[in-house]
Amino acid sequence: MTSPLTLDTNIEEIVENFSFLEEWDDRYGYLIELGKALKPLSGDEMIDVNKVQGCVSQVWLVHEADGSVINFRGASDAHIVRGLVAIALSIFSGRSPAEISAIDEQDTFRSIGLEEHLTPQRANGLRSMVKRIKEIAAA
Repeated sequence: MTSPLTLDTNIEEIVENFSFLEEWDDRYGYLIELGKALKPLSGDEMIDVNKVQGCVSQVWLVHEADGSVINFRGASDAHIVRGLVAIALSIFSGRSPAEISAIDEQDTFRSIGLEEHLTPQRANGLRSMVKRIKEIAAA
């Protein structure tokens, strides 16, 4: 891997790091590390209004507008799903609503190989996260 994980790890760096990992056990380990790099949400933020519906694991997303961009933070009670939250945040956070709406996240997911290596439940949860992010951007 090219650098240590931080909250500022961008999606291009994540995709590059995935490309160096040939075994999916290593990729799952990297997903877990991505999740560990997220700043934790406070108990006040882990409430029903911030909970993403459609995820088997518990997932919370919070957002705030900063000028013309939306910044997202998130958490999950499951290690791998927390890594998926980190990937989604790396794709969408810090962008304008128009940029968020225009992003084709499926290209990124395919380049990482997520489509064929996630359980159906995790894939549904990831789609639910993306849907929630795009709904927030559209509001």
